[in-house]
Amino acid sequence: MSKRHPVVAVTGSSGAGTSTVKRAFEHIFSREGIIPAVVEGDSFHRFERGPMKQAMAEAQARGENFSHFGPEANIFDKLEELFRTYGETGSGNRRYYLHSVEEAAEHNARLGTSLEPGQFTPWEPIPSDTHLLFYEGLHGGVVGDGYDVASLVDLLIGVVPIANLEWIQKISRDNAERGYSAEAIVDTILRRMPDYINHICPQFSRTDINFQRVPTVDTSNPFICRNIPSPDESFVIIHFRKGAREKWGIDFSYLLRMIHDSFMSSPTSIVVNGGKMGFAMEIILTPIIHKMIEEKKNLH
Repeated sequence: MSKRHPVVAVTGSSGAGTSTVKRAFEHIFSREGIIPAVVEGDSFHRFERGPMKQAMAEAQARGENFSHFGPEANIFDKLEELFRTYGETGSGNRRYYLHSVEEAAEHNARLGTSLEPGQFTPWEPIPSDTHLLFYEGLHGGVVGDGYDVASLVDLLIGVVPIANLEWIQKISRDNAERGYSAEAIVDTILRRMPDYINHICPQFSRTDINFQRVPTVDTSNPFICRNIPSPDESFVIIHFRKGAREKWGIDFSYLLRMIHDSFMSSPTSIVVNGGKMGFAMEIILTPIIHKMIEEKKNLH
């Protein structure tokens, strides 16, 4: 961990709501005049799109488990190296994974390359004028044999829906945006399950704050449900780890006054309406980020 060059990580699986957290942080950074070094979790996958499909097919032929959730498909040592180097020097190397034609065009224009969607940009140094590193992806708090990314993070945020809601969102997205059949998507969910249990879930016991979305409509059978519950059809449970409450001076009375209709469900958790998730994030995270930057300034 580093007060001079803080590392902030948002960890959560695809469709969990990490984009809402990202927007909340963007608002905070803009208001506070903070320049972040943004790092995308997908850029630390081991394979580009084509080789990943080949590696997956070969693993399936051998009867082995293989997915983007697990260590075999990622370079956790490089992610750990970046967090450590940034914490020590405020710099390090990053790259981008090109998800779409639009992203490819943007980076090709910037770099003078001719890369296609599904490829990585070359590694390049992070600019020297950033105030903190901001990571968003699957593995911001991952720990395993030979790597401990979580220990290098100053503020670790978890974003996760209950499993049924996560599956509904994945089935809906992959069907609408990628044309996959419901059967194929369920096969993917099953294939990923061991890695999800072993490498994704444990991270949420290491986070400082968890945002968990819980629907208030029936999602009993996620494999036939085609309507994603709206934010107003859900609650968000915000859980604070004991050490984080003390470290960041979390004032539950203040939060309950500021977030309309919120209530405490346990001594460590506040519940808010799903439509208030972004607002709640900004109320909670703004003073934390402000404190980080003030401590950073005091060291210079």
